[in-house]
Amino acid sequence: MSQSPSAAPPGIDYVAEEQSPRFTELKRKHRSFVLPLTVFFLAWYFAYVLLSTFARDFMATPVSGAITVGLLLGLGQFVTTFVITMWYVSYANKKLDPISSEIRADLEAKEPSA
Repeated sequence: MSQSPSAAPPGIDYVAEEQSPRFTELKRKHRSFVLPLTVFFLAWYFAYVLLSTFARDFMATPVSGAITVGLLLGLGQFVTTFVITMWYVSYANKKLDPISSEIRADLEAKEPSA
């Protein structure tokens, strides 16, 4: 026996879940954090690349001994990456995980027994 095309399969309506207020809030909170940081980091990264390419004298300016501005800015790229990662993990733990846990619990409660 096959189901008719108009009959919905049993189980969870994931499209409706995706459009629910809680899921919409989760997406909004995620995007409002990730997008600005992505733009910031890409601008910072491309500024470093452009400085390395077109401002060689500036990047070669000694700060202390063999330490140059370019070296400090390059190390700053690594520091920025770790700081953003730690900030995102903290943000996700505090703001995103509680909402996603609620959504997961609701979905598990609606899931038919296998």
